Amino acid sequence: MGNNATRLALVGNPNCGKTALFNRLTGSRQKVANYAGVTVERKEGRFTAPSGREYVVLDLPGAYSLQAASLDEAVTRDLCRGFYPGEPAPDVIICVVDATNLRLHLRFALEVRQLGQPMIVAVNMMDAARRRGIGVDLEVLQHELGVPVVPTIAVQRGGTSALVALLDREGRVALPAAVVDPQATGDRDYPADALHHRTRAILERAVTMPRRTAAVDDALDRWLLHPVFGLLALAVVMFLIFQAVYAWATPVMDLIELGTGWLGKGVGNVLPKGPLASLLVDGVIAGLGGVIVFLPQILILFFFILALEESGYLPRAAFLLDRVMSAAGLSGRSFIPLLSSFACAIPGIMATRSIQDPRDRLATILVAPLMTCSARLPVYALLIGAFIPRREVAGMLNLQGLVLFALYAAGILSALAVAWVMKKWRRDKGEHPLMLELPSYRLPHPRDLLIGLWERAAIFLRRVGGIILSLTVLLWFLLNYPGAPEGFVGNPIDVSFAGRIGHALTTVFAPLGFNWQICIALVPGLAAREVAVSSLATIYALSATNDEAAAQALTPLLAQGWSVATALSLLVWFIYAPQCISTLATIRRETNSWKQVGIAAGYLFALAYVASMLTYQIAIRLGG
Repeated sequence: MGNNATRLALVGNPNCGKTALFNRLTGSRQKVANYAGVTVERKEGRFTAPSGREYVVLDLPGAYSLQAASLDEAVTRDLCRGFYPGEPAPDVIICVVDATNLRLHLRFALEVRQLGQPMIVAVNMMDAARRRGIGVDLEVLQHELGVPVVPTIAVQRGGTSALVALLDREGRVALPAAVVDPQATGDRDYPADALHHRTRAILERAVTMPRRTAAVDDALDRWLLHPVFGLLALAVVMFLIFQAVYAWATPVMDLIELGTGWLGKGVGNVLPKGPLASLLVDGVIAGLGGVIVFLPQILILFFFILALEESGYLPRAAFLLDRVMSAAGLSGRSFIPLLSSFACAIPGIMATRSIQDPRDRLATILVAPLMTCSARLPVYALLIGAFIPRREVAGMLNLQGLVLFALYAAGILSALAVAWVMKKWRRDKGEHPLMLELPSYRLPHPRDLLIGLWERAAIFLRRVGGIILSLTVLLWFLLNYPGAPEGFVGNPIDVSFAGRIGHALTTVFAPLGFNWQICIALVPGLAAREVAVSSLATIYALSATNDEAAAQALTPLLAQGWSVATALSLLVWFIYAPQCISTLATIRRETNSWKQVGIAAGYLFALAYVASMLTYQIAIRLGG
């Protein structure tokens, strides 16, 4: 692409169809990264007009106002003004507005016009406006705004032809700069009253609307926003999402694990036994497999999130839960990321990108690891089966099931408590009200869903894979070196760096009731919690080929060799301890801060240690 390509910046309120327009213009010729120094996504694409003119398109973060209330809005404001470091100012700003909701979107268009930059207003969703009987006089609207106005239908083929034709005809030189409204103040910002008055005046002249909201929207909202039925409907939706993320992904994850095992076995058979083969099989291949195995959950989760967002339901779910979540220092938008963390904290943390308030987003990221992910289940099943008897409680409840439920409940209540403490300690004591738009319901477009899923897959593999792979290789090194001396008859793991660390940790973890075997298992268990089961099997010199077999063989040995107090202490440890390198790596990538990784790991380890110690000491005194 030549250096003379025209730079276009797409701006607009959330839910205006801006990203769909971006996808329609650029197709697959786009890339996603982060803006320098922040975690806000930078989406850039390109296209060539019929005249041969080349365009670079930036899809800027959605914003309700240039008076920035979030990091996303600050990035959009600075880029439009040409103030963002390392980013040239756009040649043309394209402000996308929703034809069915011009009352809200025109206010933002008026703010953008005050920048005095070459500007086009793209009135999107014109087909939806026609179906609702909304009339938009584009000529009058163009006259009132003083900038070119074109109709677009981003979800239809050819729906951007008027916009491309205008760009092709006018070019970046001929497009005039927007005229600054004399009603604005000296710093180029509208007073609120003048902004609302000007918006109303334009609407009266340019728009005819039979009713402010669509009849179908009103009918659905009577049920979906009802304080009782709305919450029940949301519970059903969330249950289905949870089941899908956990159940639908399992067959694909099993195939990935089988493929990884097949590849590792094949490489192991080709290469002679030695450090190189072990590094490739146990380090590189196993490490990459450990990353890719999460991908099905990522894609299923984001499919539902993208579909719910495109349909207009996600803002309504946030609205329903905002009051409950805000009491704990979170936001209504925190609910879906936390729920998805029950399957895996990685997609849950990535899903916090839908939270606009950076304070609420950070709080959600930091408490997401407390949700009971599926990786804890092998450990829970092993210890509950070994130490909790199978008997009924109250004639109908299973004691083992009650213990498992208590472990889940402990994670949820702890997350709410930690978020509440964060709210009390933070410097910003003010309440940040949830500001969102309830858009019209619409069917998600498959093209936009597929492009969104492709982007998420690429982001996950690129940003998380490198760190996880390198740390997994480091763990391989710790478990295999310096190697057993000649004539050593014990388990080689005993004299490895990891084994020595485990023995050294025994003193530290003695108040928790952990023996040296547990301490050693915690070291490779840092890679993934479920590794603790196979690690314990190795330490106890069992020849098990998979976690299920290891668990079956371990159960009687643990029941004989450990006290109930030790087992309960270890169960509580796994509620809190951040034994998942991939989760910490994701926190680093999403916050762009090692400090936040340190805070998360520090408070989680502190909670795990204190809670396990109290559990062990109390159980010992009660005869455990």
